Formats: sequence, C-alpha cells, structure tokens
Amino acid sequence: MMGTTAPLAVRMRPTSLDEVVGQRHLLGPGSPLRRLAAPSAEGAKLASGGQSVILWGPPGTGKTTLAQSIAHSSDRRFVELSAVTAGVKDVRQVMEESLAERDLFGRSTVLFLDEIHRFTKAQQDALLPGVEQGWVTLIAATTENPSFSVISPLLSRSLLLTLQLLDDDDIRELLERAIADPRGFDGRIALDDDARAQLVRLSSGDARRALTALEAAGAHALEASGDPEDDDAPAVVTAEAVAAAVDRALLRYDRQGDEHYDVISAFIKSVRGSDPDGALHWLARMIEAGEDPRFIARRIIVSAAEDIGMADPQALVVATAAAQAVQLIGMPEGRIPLAEAVVYLATAPKSNRSYRGIDAALADVRAGDIGRVPNHLRDAHYPGAKRLGHGKGYRYAHDEPSGVATQQHLPDPLVGRRYYEPGQHGYERDVAARLERIRRILAGE
Repeated sequence: MMGTTAPLAVRMRPTSLDEVVGQRHLLGPGSPLRRLAAPSAEGAKLASGGQSVILWGPPGTGKTTLAQSIAHSSDRRFVELSAVTAGVKDVRQVMEESLAERDLFGRSTVLFLDEIHRFTKAQQDALLPGVEQGWVTLIAATTENPSFSVISPLLSRSLLLTLQLLDDDDIRELLERAIADPRGFDGRIALDDDARAQLVRLSSGDARRALTALEAAGAHALEASGDPEDDDAPAVVTAEAVAAAVDRALLRYDRQGDEHYDVISAFIKSVRGSDPDGALHWLARMIEAGEDPRFIARRIIVSAAEDIGMADPQALVVATAAAQAVQLIGMPEGRIPLAEAVVYLATAPKSNRSYRGIDAALADVRAGDIGRVPNHLRDAHYPGAKRLGHGKGYRYAHDEPSGVATQQHLPDPLVGRRYYEPGQHGYERDVAARLERIRRILAGE
C-alpha cells in the first residue's frame, strides 16, 4: 500500500471479469460481456457483428471496471475515451484507426466511451459509421437514462445493460478483499463488526465510496496505532475510527441526473400516500444533498393543489406560506416550515378531483369541443351590446333567495357535462352534498 499514491479504489480494480464483485445478472456464461472478454476467435461473432453495449447505472457500480476488465482479458485492441475531454475529431480518429486495424491486421477494436451522456448529438453521430459497419465494438457508460441521453440510431444499434447498486454482501466482500490484497492494505488492518457495518451503510451500494471510506478509516487506524510498520499486529478499525475519518455520508444525488427525479418522485408519492415518515425522509435527502429549497417548495405547492385539493383547501395556503417562509429566512432554518408543510400535506385528506376536472375540461377544449358563449353570459357593458342580445336573460345570483339562479353556464354543445365530481374525503364531503343541491337548482329541478 505504501508504494503508490493511487487511490485504493483504483488499485483494487479487477483485472478480469472473474474478479468483478456484483452484477451477476450480466456476467453469466455466454453473456455479451463474457463474449466481449473472450479471445477474438471465440468472440468473433459479437465483434464482427458490431454488437455494441451501453452500460447504464449509478456511480460506483462497476461500469469502468467492467470495461477495463474486458480490456485486460481480450486480445482485441482497446481504446478508451472520456466524453468529458474527447471531441468529434478524437472520435473520428479512433474510427479511422479501427478501420485500418481491421483491414490491415484483421484486428477488431473495442472502444470504451465513458460518460456518453455528455456527448452532443453531433459527437454521437460520429460514432455511428464505425458501430454500424462493425469497425468498432462500442462499450459506452452512462449514469443517465440512455433513452434521454443517447441518440436513437445509436441506442437501436446497441444492447442496453443495466447495472444495479451492489448489495451489502457485495460491499463486505469488496472490503475484505481490499484489506487482505497486497494491492490494498495487505492484512495490516482489521475491521471490527461495528466498523464493517458502518462502512457498508455509508457506501449506499457504491463500491468506490466503500473503498474510499475504508482507505480513510484504515489510514486513521494505522496512524492511531502508533506502529504502522508492525505487520504482526493489524490495526483495528473501529466505528469511532470510521466516524473520525468519514465526516458524513455523501448522498448519491445528482441534481441534474436520474436520482434527482427519482427522489422527488418518491417524495411526492409519499405525501400522496399519506406517509409523513416517508415524506420527511425524502425531504431530508434533498435538503442534505443541497437541493434548491425553492424547487422543493414549488413541488409542495403543486402537491397541495393536485393531491389534497378540495379535501382540505387549507393545504394550499400552508404550502404557499412555507414557500414564502423559505424565501424570507433561507436555509438551514427553512427546513422547519418545509417540514411542517410536508407533514400537514401527508396527513391531510386527499382528493385529486379539481386536478382531474381541469384536465378533463382542457381535453375538451383541445379537441375543439367548445361552442360559443351563451348570449346571456356575454359582456353587455359596451355600446351596442344589448342591441345584439348580449346579457339578455342573465339572472343575478345574489338576487335569488338560495344565492343560486337556474341558469346555463356551459356552451350549448356541453350542457350537462360534468368536470368536477367531489370525493368523500375531508371537506369535500360537505362540498359534494352542497354541489348536488346547487346542480339541481341550476338545472331548474
């Protein structure tokens, strides 16, 4: 461990697919990745057919590891590019060299392109000729949904493989290997049970994060032991050492990536599902990850109108007040009114009837099912309006004993159409009974 400055996660990268931890669903016998890693004579069908793969998964699940393991195992020419630094010129150069390698030496090329979602459409277009004609077999890695970040022609010519977060057993195996392996700590540290459990928990299924935390905790334990060169007495890494070395769990949360949408989706669905504990958890995840509190507040306002609606009209008032409070006081204190609003919404009765009503009305309007404004509802305040019959027959609701006048308010083609049907939860129960009486008066019954 002492002879290199490379991070532990880099030193512990597998050199073959057999060393890869996790992703068992992608590494079975005969799988595309196994065939790519085979000598070119065995994997000729895959190489010659141009069967490219796109590896999609969260950070730390092994996308780069799989590609580099294939590079070590296969006798194909292996080229690695990063979308962060490579441009169209670099891609075209690789394509030209790959064509020459195939024609002159009969040697196929595997191109590993990391973070393909950062490539523009033009840059991705430059990959198409080589992929389509089989000059290269592309292994592309992305943390973002390829359906949105990869152009359709490239996506249709590639096999999409989804990587999963490592489970706890995978992380434990990874930690023990790094402790024993000469590339890692070479047996010079040991984990107690609490420290192991803490490292597994902090990793959140991310191999790189697990090894980074182990490296920091191990170095802390070796330094604290006072005799870092004594190989006969491994330094014991305790939970206290982990806590001292790793200040806090770094949340897996990219405000521009998939996790952003997944977490806000879980948050809204927890509120809608009337689970304040789940809602507060996802709120905490967003706050701790540095999400814009204004974004959170806007989503709370939308949820108040969409999911609670008329079952408790006060929910929208509370949500709007929380948004204003966050703007006035900022963070971290803003978390308190946000939490209050979230708990109020999660525990409130639910109704989406107003939301469904406006969507149904919009559907009619967009379909052209509209009709003209009835004459008695038209503006009668400008000169000549009454001569046209505007306002004739209009009944002023406040003059009626019940406060409701028998009168048509929808256009003629839509008479009798109902967009709002109140539910039976919360305040909307009272609305339902009152609205039924109102509709009978409007219809003259």
